[in-house]
Amino acid sequence: MKSIFISLLLIFSGSALAQDPLPAWNDGPSKKAIIRFVQETTQPGSKQFIRPEERIAVFDNDGTLWSEQPIYVQLAFAIDRIKTLAPQNPQWKTQQPFKAVLENDIPTMKASGQKGLFELIAATHAGMSTEAFQVIVSDWLITARHPVSNRPYTEMIYQPMIELLAYLKSNGYTN
Repeated sequence: MKSIFISLLLIFSGSALAQDPLPAWNDGPSKKAIIRFVQETTQPGSKQFIRPEERIAVFDNDGTLWSEQPIYVQLAFAIDRIKTLAPQNPQWKTQQPFKAVLENDIPTMKASGQKGLFELIAATHAGMSTEAFQVIVSDWLITARHPVSNRPYTEMIYQPMIELLAYLKSNGYTN
């Protein structure tokens, strides 16, 4: 579903890319640097030329590719999953950080820190095949809503990043 949405955005933004490859970006130094970089790395004969098969753009999960506020999407999934799995794990009613999740006790969840987060992720992500996990996440994405906007997480995209991905792809980069 998400890939269909992004594909449609890429198709419909094609004509806009010909005029301004990054229309949602401010006309500042970042936009100019990106355009200059792409031009220099895709022009045969340029000192910075990168062969198409070597053009790879890598992005990290820092909130520019999907929503991270008020919490990361992955954590929202883990919290919902803990609540779904709770009937099969009655010990979670008294065991932190699971108890905090079940009681919607945000301060205690935060206080559990990285250790607590890893416990939640392990409980919700381990013990299944990649295929089974993908089905669970896909099913979750159908009904899950962002807590502030009430929009599906698949709609919580950043137009500038969609444009950047499309621009790089149109210039032979693998994202």
